[in-house]
Amino acid sequence: MRFVALVVVAGAAMVAGAVPGASRAQQVPNYGEHLRLLQKHTEVIELTAGQARVIVCPRLQGRVMTATASGLQGTSNGWVNPAALQAGEVNRQFNNYGGSDRFWLAPEAGQFGLFFAPGAKLTFANWFTPPALNQGAFQVLGRSSREVRMGRQMRLQNASRQQFHIYVNRTVRLLSRWRLLQTLGPQAAAAVEQGGLRAVAYETENTITNLGPDWSLERGLLSIWILGMFPPGPETAILVPYRPAPESELGPVVISDYFGPLGPDRLKVLPSVILFRGDGRYRSKIGVTQKRVRPVAGAIDFRRGVLTLVQFSLPRQPEKHLYVNNLWHLPQKEPYVGDVFNSYNDGPTEPGASSLGGFFELETLSRTRPLRTGESLTHVHRTFHIEGSPEQLSRITQAVLGVDLQTVRRVFFSR
Repeated sequence: MRFVALVVVAGAAMVAGAVPGASRAQQVPNYGEHLRLLQKHTEVIELTAGQARVIVCPRLQGRVMTATASGLQGTSNGWVNPAALQAGEVNRQFNNYGGSDRFWLAPEAGQFGLFFAPGAKLTFANWFTPPALNQGAFQVLGRSSREVRMGRQMRLQNASRQQFHIYVNRTVRLLSRWRLLQTLGPQAAAAVEQGGLRAVAYETENTITNLGPDWSLERGLLSIWILGMFPPGPETAILVPYRPAPESELGPVVISDYFGPLGPDRLKVLPSVILFRGDGRYRSKIGVTQKRVRPVAGAIDFRRGVLTLVQFSLPRQPEKHLYVNNLWHLPQKEPYVGDVFNSYNDGPTEPGASSLGGFFELETLSRTRPLRTGESLTHVHRTFHIEGSPEQLSRITQAVLGVDLQTVRRVFFSR
């Protein structure tokens, strides 16, 4: 049995490697081509097990860049930005190297936001990735053929001038066949095995420890934010299951007005799953709140025959926990009621302007709480890439996401 990988993203401003005009789905280099590109520009650690491979780049903020199930000539499942790699760390807003799993911290905006200076208006011109998240290397603490452990101290300030001093432990693991079976469940695992499907899976275990004074609700908290970037496609749909119930009980099914309203060609809500277009041509973002979220989501690229799944840490009753609010509102009325899962589709930031490069993201956030000095938070984010025909992959989406791909194709792509 072989394995596969996935990822998630956030809104940003003009960055190194941005693409003029509307972004287009491009021919994706294979894994070996991405490996050679990255080796030319930075340190590369490969995790391997047979034909399954995962690329980790400690100097690029500990990113997982891409993964494959099929060796050097196999499909590369992460989005990698050659222009930003060639430019180096030169963009103060966002060094957009790509990567299928990158470590960030939230909230992005609001009175406790990390991406806006105190008193700044919430506009793209004022949006800046905190330097601790935008540049600098993670130290490699240990490694084996299937795992690399990294760490780094970080200092940040939020929009309320609260200072944070933390230590980040980040471990990347290439998952074994046994872990794949355990995580996806018997029905999906049987579909992978019986269909002879190629797959790769990995996880990142991310822990932050408070090295400074005790945190407080009044001055702001931090959440671990993991984002995965993936290549877009004209027939790519993000699939997000949710907890069904009347809005009077659980609120809206999906938060879809991050960057304006979305039409039915870009967003559809089915009885148990949300469909969101991932073509990299129209800047948009959706979110699922702690009352609606389930601990799994995915994306299907019908053209490439790749199913990406993400599975992530979620408490049994997430609605009873604190989640930071990433919405660009100031002030936020409920700064600790936020989305747990987000998906971003890239596109021009405005008519005639550039996109950020053309990709889509799958993002997950940890719960938070007021950490005392020495206390920690941990968030695990797993990614699976599985290659096969729509018929084969549909058995997996039905078991894991509760939707068959024939329905997705019919209602979203009219085929």
